[in-house]
Amino acid sequence: MPTTLCSAKASYKKQPGTLELTDSLLTWTQEGKKAPAVRVPHLEASSLFCSKEGAAQVRLKLGLVNDEAGHNFTFTSPSAVAYAEREAFKQELTNIISRNRSAAPTPLQKPTPLSTPAKTPAPIQSTSRATSVSSDTRTPILSGIDAATDFRLRKKVLLSSPELLALHKELVMSGHITESEFWDGREHLLLAEAAAEGQKRGRPGQLVDPRPQTVEGGEVKIVITPQLVHDIFDEFPVVAKAYSDNVPNKLSEAEFWKRYFQSKLFNAHRASIRSSAAQHVVKDDPIFDKYLEKDDDELEPRRARNEVSDLFINIGATLEDHGETGNEKDVTMQAGRQRGALPLIRKFNEHSERLLNSALGEVPPAKRRRIDSGNDEDDDAYAQITLDDLRDTEAMDGITLQMQDRERYFEGQLARNASEQAGSEVVDVRAAFAELKHGFRGWETRFSQLRIDKRAGDAALDSMTQNVSARLDIRTRKTNFPPTLFRQLTTCQTAANEFLRQFWTSLYPTTSSSATPSQNAAKAAKMAGYLSKTREKVEALVRAGQLEGVEPERVEVAMKPLMDAVEHALAFYRARSAKTSTLKTA
Repeated sequence: MPTTLCSAKASYKKQPGTLELTDSLLTWTQEGKKAPAVRVPHLEASSLFCSKEGAAQVRLKLGLVNDEAGHNFTFTSPSAVAYAEREAFKQELTNIISRNRSAAPTPLQKPTPLSTPAKTPAPIQSTSRATSVSSDTRTPILSGIDAATDFRLRKKVLLSSPELLALHKELVMSGHITESEFWDGREHLLLAEAAAEGQKRGRPGQLVDPRPQTVEGGEVKIVITPQLVHDIFDEFPVVAKAYSDNVPNKLSEAEFWKRYFQSKLFNAHRASIRSSAAQHVVKDDPIFDKYLEKDDDELEPRRARNEVSDLFINIGATLEDHGETGNEKDVTMQAGRQRGALPLIRKFNEHSERLLNSALGEVPPAKRRRIDSGNDEDDDAYAQITLDDLRDTEAMDGITLQMQDRERYFEGQLARNASEQAGSEVVDVRAAFAELKHGFRGWETRFSQLRIDKRAGDAALDSMTQNVSARLDIRTRKTNFPPTLFRQLTTCQTAANEFLRQFWTSLYPTTSSSATPSQNAAKAAKMAGYLSKTREKVEALVRAGQLEGVEPERVEVAMKPLMDAVEHALAFYRARSAKTSTLKTA
């Protein structure tokens, strides 16, 4: 019978309950329930935090070895009693954490991650962390970049994915696999990170339109930043010219911007259709009025645009392509129908053109689109619409399919084709067409008499509904595993899946792999050795679940898909090894 060291009323996740510390466990049980919802063995306690003295709530946070977030408890007794109870828990837990730290293994003796909580983990004896991690850290995973950049990319990828970081700590830092083995098959993550770093941020697509803000007292202000000034000068060169002509000789910088935002020039640059009411509010300004331009509302734009020779992007190319049908011209999109909107439309067009030009950069127009050297018209037309960014520069050859009795397969194919050709008869086309035509006679009457039975459709719909309901029920159903056991199950499954991935990639390497056959064979043997220990780890988890009050069958059912995959891989490896040894003996 465990000895109770201290007990108190405490809430956990806003649920009232009882917090109890025994000589082996810290438990919390919700009111009205018998089984504890939180069970923390002493060995998992790693840190302790408490609320300040005199705080509104008396709290205690316990950090765990594999979970820094840990558990937060709030003592619900009256303030004085709650503080005394918290201090009792604090003293006992502090002693427990001190014992755990003093008994922690040295860095050369790393504990096995998947051991049971009740036993002290055994050290790994055969793997050197120096050879598996340190040496590989200096060797770039990606070719063509230096080791420092490669290490930085790996670090950023790991920090952006907590699951991948946990797997890296579990397998690489503990010495099970090397750094290069871990990243084998994950080079695309590093390439994506390198591409994201190399991307240059373009200009914002929003049209420059400072919005006035109303502050206390009814005053209106516009916050001017260096970026806003740069954007205004870039979008409206006439403002930059006015600034150069008048600052600081005639106007100070503050006065220049104050008068500009109250002038007709600023109102003309607004990204909205100018109304007569707004023009009455704007004041006349002898300086800025000199830079005003006539509204660009004629049928022909003031600024001539370059002619578009590419018919694939020339909207006007289809203007007269349906004249032979007798249809009238579509006048709903006629330019200038609403004359007041023309300046705004052309302003948006010019802004879009500037964005495209800034994205293309200082590239000659002749080189802005890819043109093949071929003379075929179809090839030249396709070259006008193809995008280099969507073309895969590296063709994937795939993985060679390993077939048993390949000769028999092709012999069967040839024999079947020969029999089909021998059995085929010459078809009389006229007779076949006449028979087909005869079969279509009276199809209108037969079609009107067609009645489809609803039972088949209803049965299919019921089957799909039951399938969706079953999937939804599985997704919403809670695991009901204790957090510690669930974390151990997840860790075991993740590590075994990684061993399986390494195992199969060593047996069937990709064409881009630089490993020799002997290296792949050694790697496969190593991964098979790790996989053979999966059964022991699952049995240890079953025993750990029994200590947590979980039935062994539930743990076995949860790990069965993993065990099936492991057993299949081991059986395949044993058969392959036996076949290889037989060939060597012969």
